[in-house]
Amino acid sequence: MAMKLTDIILIITATFTALMAGLFFSYSISVMLGLGKLNDKEFLNAMQHINKEIQNPIFFTCFFGALIMLIITCFSRYNQSSFIYLIMAMLMYLLGVFLVTVFVNVPLNNKLEVFDISSSTEIMAKQMRNVFEKRWNFWNNIRTVSSILSLLFVILACIQENK
Repeated sequence: MAMKLTDIILIITATFTALMAGLFFSYSISVMLGLGKLNDKEFLNAMQHINKEIQNPIFFTCFFGALIMLIITCFSRYNQSSFIYLIMAMLMYLLGVFLVTVFVNVPLNNKLEVFDISSSTEIMAKQMRNVFEKRWNFWNNIRTVSSILSLLFVILACIQENK
């Protein structure tokens, strides 16, 4: 049985969504826990480096690709039984991942980027970490849950399509 274009689109959507859920999940359960053990200046320095390195074509392809593919997949399955799951997946990703990233995590990253660690005192580093870490982690956990829920809705759409 040959695959339809809409099936291929759904598979690509599931893949991008899964990659993003895995990324945020990994940060929540390991990366940030490990970085949390560092002293203030080490933590801030590590996060500055991570924030620079994550801005690469692979990340951007997956991050924007998930949103774009969720939108395309919704339109391609408008009159099908899986549509409601795909709308839920798209909304979870749009609101809980994309908008949180754009309006919370990126501004925090930008604030951290301009912070001069080398000339800061221990008190200044502690203050910056206090401004950054808890808020960044909280909102990353929101992205984690939202991206996992988005993926689960895509999986439910796949199951619905095979009924």
